[in-house]
Amino acid sequence: MRSERAAVTTLFFVNGAIFSSFFARLPAVKANLDATDGQLGLALFAATLALVIAQPLAGALVQRFGARGPALAGAVGYGAGLPVAALAPSVGLLAATLAAISFSNGVLDVAINVEGVAVERRLGRRVLSSMHAAFSFGAMAGAGGGALAAAAALEPEAHLAVVAVVTLAAAFVAGRGLATDPPVGPRGPSFARPSPTLLALGAAAFCVLLAEGSVTDWSAVFLTDEAGAGEALAATGLAVFSLLMALGRLGGDGLAERFGARAVVRCGGVLAAAGLSLALATVEPAFSIVGFGLMGAGLSATFPLIVAAAARTEGLEEAPAIAAVSGLGYVGLMAGPATIGVLSDGAGLRSALLLVVVLCLTAAVLAGRLSR
Repeated sequence: MRSERAAVTTLFFVNGAIFSSFFARLPAVKANLDATDGQLGLALFAATLALVIAQPLAGALVQRFGARGPALAGAVGYGAGLPVAALAPSVGLLAATLAAISFSNGVLDVAINVEGVAVERRLGRRVLSSMHAAFSFGAMAGAGGGALAAAAALEPEAHLAVVAVVTLAAAFVAGRGLATDPPVGPRGPSFARPSPTLLALGAAAFCVLLAEGSVTDWSAVFLTDEAGAGEALAATGLAVFSLLMALGRLGGDGLAERFGARAVVRCGGVLAAAGLSLALATVEPAFSIVGFGLMGAGLSATFPLIVAAAARTEGLEEAPAIAAVSGLGYVGLMAGPATIGVLSDGAGLRSALLLVVVLCLTAAVLAGRLSR
């Protein structure tokens, strides 16, 4: 069990590292193609669409064949696609490559979440939140590596090729520790029916990840434009948010074991709403940074606990249920930044982010669907 848990945790780290490594070099990729913001937005939309499509299909694959094969296949497609995307000679080919990468990401994501739930079941205690912490730490490592590569004037294709080699090697080593049998019977339904409980969990995941994506993309802009922070101090807001989210996920399993998942998600949603309200209510950058940090701590364990609750939904198979809920969550993650941007044009960024406060409170209300 230690080997299997370590393997799944490693794949979560790999997932986060690949994700942030590419987005850290996206400005350089855009500059090399001489692409406009609109063209890049269309390419990223293709990636979003592929990710959403991949989730239910990945659930069906994992339900039938188990998590090991899809996890490794997803890791290969995800990592190997990085240098290919950096070398794309046109925006159209970049969009196609990003769609393939995102599809692989969707398969990997569902597979490792299903495997993580299986590890929880075999251990008899919650561990999925700590595995998601590995994703957060991987994302921080990938972003740091991207910053160093950019500072060293390393071309994105060379940097991302190194990332691909390292992450694929780690994925193959980790893959040896994954269970080879399907976590649930392979003859169950391949797609989850939209029960009220599953829809509520999906809506909660949508709210939580939309909030996370909005703060990830807009916190630095808010601190610069609304709170008067310098560029370096503005970047600190996202760093504090990400660090407290990662640390919160490390403790999320223990809190859920002691107080129940419902209480942790409910209190987390309220804390996230209070933290963001503090950030929006002040014009002092230091208080805003504290607010973003509290928000990261509040959101930290919510998504992993929602995913675990989906796997425990009565009458549904684990893999399709996880795929359905995480798919709705990722719609929120991708749609959030664009939504805030559109609202900001009309009402201002401070007012637009009030929507995120409401969504955090909505997630707290929907926590009633989680088991005790």
